[in-house]
Amino acid sequence: MPTQSTQIVIVASRNPVKISAVSSGFTKVFPDLPFEFVGISAQSEVSDQPMTDGETLFGAENRIKNAKLAYPHAHFWVALEGGLQEVDGKLEAFAYILIESQGQTGKSKTATFELPEKIAELIHTGMELGDADDVVFGGTNSKQKNGSVGILTNNIITRTSSYEQAVILALIPFVNEHLY
Repeated sequence: MPTQSTQIVIVASRNPVKISAVSSGFTKVFPDLPFEFVGISAQSEVSDQPMTDGETLFGAENRIKNAKLAYPHAHFWVALEGGLQEVDGKLEAFAYILIESQGQTGKSKTATFELPEKIAELIHTGMELGDADDVVFGGTNSKQKNGSVGILTNNIITRTSSYEQAVILALIPFVNEHLY
């Protein structure tokens, strides 16, 4: 568990949705600790739109690696990588969350959900999910807002809330160090 000094948390993204989810998750898990959250650009070294579970996880691992290279003295590094996977002929969306600190790692995955056929068709032409959402639903920059999950659930579940839960789950090893 972190100490009382301000903990520097590097989020391997500049996306405000991802930074907000990390901030909210950390402060819920460690409400008495001071944190500073810094969003940075960290390359995933995978496709702009990962299309398999494995590629998505690899992208998150690469973001962590690159964030650690850029900021080796941080207390935590966090990567959130959204991806898609074909399951039984349907395209499902999800994200991996990886958290590392000196000597500890946590990993989780958001809930998955099936995408509508119109969105899947656009993705199969090479479009990223956020761009396909914008085309189908007439929005702009939905990936930095509530994303597909927010649009499709009428904002009952937002991209931030979905990621926040996964961040909290990825922090389990940090709360229960004696078990990990």
